[in-house]
Amino acid sequence: MDYDCQRCGACCTNTTANASEGYRDYVAVELGDGIRKRKDLMKRFVIFNEAGEAHLKLDADGRCAALRGALGRNVWCVIYSDRPSPCRRVQAGSKLCLTYRRDKGLE
Repeated sequence: MDYDCQRCGACCTNTTANASEGYRDYVAVELGDGIRKRKDLMKRFVIFNEAGEAHLKLDADGRCAALRGALGRNVWCVIYSDRPSPCRRVQAGSKLCLTYRRDKGLE
Protein backbone atom coordinates (compact mmCIF):
# COMPACT_ATOMS: atom_id res chain seq x y z
CA MET A 1 0.00 0.00 0.00
CA ASP A 2 1.21 3.52 -0.80
CA TYR A 3 0.96 5.96 2.12
CA ASP A 4 0.55 9.61 1.20
CA CYS A 5 1.21 12.05 4.05
CA GLN A 6 -0.67 14.79 2.22
CA ARG A 7 -3.82 12.70 2.39
CA CYS A 8 -3.39 11.53 5.99
CA GLY A 9 -2.28 13.85 8.80
CA ALA A 10 -2.88 11.29 11.56
CA CYS A 11 0.57 11.84 13.07
CA CYS A 12 -0.25 15.55 13.40
CA THR A 13 -2.98 14.91 15.96
CA ASN A 14 -2.83 14.00 19.62
CA THR A 15 -3.54 10.30 20.13
CA THR A 16 -6.73 9.15 21.79
CA ALA A 17 -4.76 7.71 24.73
CA ASN A 18 -2.91 10.99 25.31
CA ALA A 19 -6.07 13.04 25.05
CA SER A 20 -7.98 10.81 27.48
CA GLU A 21 -5.20 11.28 30.03
CA GLY A 22 -5.22 15.06 29.48
CA TYR A 23 -1.74 14.92 27.94
CA ARG A 24 -1.30 17.94 25.64
CA ASP A 25 2.51 18.15 25.32
CA TYR A 26 2.38 16.25 22.07
CA VAL A 27 5.34 17.21 19.86
CA ALA A 28 8.48 18.55 21.52
CA VAL A 29 10.31 21.43 19.89
CA GLU A 30 13.95 20.56 20.45
CA LEU A 31 16.77 23.09 20.90
CA GLY A 32 18.30 22.57 17.45
CA ASP A 33 15.02 22.66 15.52
CA GLY A 34 14.73 25.23 12.75
CA ILE A 35 11.45 26.61 14.05
CA ARG A 36 13.35 27.98 17.05
CA LYS A 37 15.11 30.43 14.72
CA ARG A 38 11.76 31.83 13.56
CA LYS A 39 10.24 34.08 16.24
CA ASP A 40 7.09 34.52 14.17
CA LEU A 41 6.52 30.75 14.01
CA MET A 42 7.42 30.24 17.66
CA LYS A 43 4.79 32.80 18.66
CA ARG A 44 2.06 31.27 16.48
CA PHE A 45 2.70 27.54 16.82
CA VAL A 46 4.65 26.81 20.01
CA ILE A 47 3.57 26.68 23.62
CA PHE A 48 5.65 26.17 26.74
CA ASN A 49 4.47 23.77 29.43
CA GLU A 50 4.82 24.26 33.20
CA ALA A 51 8.36 22.87 33.07
CA GLY A 52 9.33 25.43 30.41
CA GLU A 53 9.54 22.81 27.63
CA ALA A 54 8.48 23.88 24.13
CA HIS A 55 5.83 21.90 22.25
CA LEU A 56 3.71 22.48 19.16
CA LYS A 57 0.32 23.96 20.00
CA LEU A 58 -2.75 21.78 19.61
CA ASP A 59 -6.17 23.13 18.74
CA ALA A 60 -9.32 22.17 20.65
CA ASP A 61 -9.65 18.99 18.56
CA GLY A 62 -6.09 17.89 19.37
CA ARG A 63 -4.73 18.73 15.92
CA CYS A 64 -1.42 20.51 15.51
CA ALA A 65 -2.07 24.22 15.04
CA ALA A 66 0.09 24.09 11.88
CA LEU A 67 -2.03 21.39 10.20
CA ARG A 68 -4.47 22.51 7.52
CA GLY A 69 -7.07 20.58 5.55
CA ALA A 70 -9.26 17.54 6.15
CA LEU A 71 -7.67 14.64 8.03
CA GLY A 72 -7.56 11.52 5.86
CA ARG A 73 -8.35 13.44 2.69
CA ASN A 74 -6.10 16.41 1.95
CA VAL A 75 -3.76 17.96 4.52
CA TRP A 76 -0.65 20.12 4.61
CA CYS A 77 1.68 21.59 7.18
CA VAL A 78 2.17 25.36 7.13
CA ILE A 79 5.55 25.02 8.89
CA TYR A 80 6.76 22.01 6.91
CA SER A 81 10.24 23.33 6.13
CA ASP A 82 10.70 24.43 9.75
CA ARG A 83 8.89 21.55 11.46
CA PRO A 84 10.45 20.08 14.64
CA SER A 85 12.59 16.94 14.79
CA PRO A 86 9.82 14.62 16.07
CA CYS A 87 7.74 15.47 13.00
CA ARG A 88 10.67 14.62 10.75
CA ARG A 89 11.13 11.21 12.38
CA VAL A 90 7.73 9.85 11.34
CA GLN A 91 8.09 8.10 8.00
CA ALA A 92 5.17 7.17 5.75
CA GLY A 93 4.23 3.52 6.26
CA SER A 94 6.46 3.07 9.33
CA LYS A 95 5.25 1.31 12.47
CA LEU A 96 4.69 4.69 14.13
CA CYS A 97 2.78 5.98 11.10
CA LEU A 98 0.51 2.92 11.10
CA THR A 99 -0.12 3.31 14.84
CA TYR A 100 -1.27 6.91 14.34
CA ARG A 101 -3.41 5.92 11.35
CA ARG A 102 -5.15 3.17 13.34
CA ASP A 103 -5.78 5.57 16.21
CA LYS A 104 -7.59 7.95 13.85
CA GLY A 105 -9.45 5.22 11.95
CA LEU A 106 -7.46 5.71 8.73
CA GLU A 107 -6.50 2.07 8.07
